Amino acid sequence: MKIEQGLWAPARQQPSPNQNARPKGEVSALVLHSISLPPGVFAGDAIERLFTNCLDPGAHPYFAQIAALRVSAHLLIRRDGEAVQFVPFERRAWHAGRSCWFDGVSWRGELNDFAIGIELEGDEQSPYRAAQYATLAGVVKDLLEHYPALTAERITSHARIAPLRKTDPGPAFDWAYFRQCLTAEM
Repeated sequence: MKIEQGLWAPARQQPSPNQNARPKGEVSALVLHSISLPPGVFAGDAIERLFTNCLDPGAHPYFAQIAALRVSAHLLIRRDGEAVQFVPFERRAWHAGRSCWFDGVSWRGELNDFAIGIELEGDEQSPYRAAQYATLAGVVKDLLEHYPALTAERITSHARIAPLRKTDPGPAFDWAYFRQCLTAEM
């Protein structure tokens, strides 16, 4: 199994302090995000520094606005497909913020309590890369096998759970291609 103790074996581990216990231990949804730091710039270590509370506010004018944020994701998928894991899947990462989602049965808030957050390095306008889709499909396949309450229908976006605040992963994310990649993995 590629997931042991909440860690995905292919990912490089970079622990974030921005995590805590899930209140019920439930893992039943997946939220896709996008991030680039500074906005529109790919590569570098700024995303990892943000998620580990080490972002230098003086390194870029934009960083001064966000350096004090305490946020994280379970996983970051870089432009080249590298996966970096910040929080074990069994723990709560701080990625969804104020959010609400209809899960097919009822409206639920506090998605961090039961959702896995995966960040794709991107800016919502630039096409995501084939390597990112391949890595995403691989980890999602493993998550679906490992967490029975998580299904393909329970994969959503930050834009869908916080539509007045967020737009990611944006129009550049090709949902049909992602589903095709996921089907090929299974």
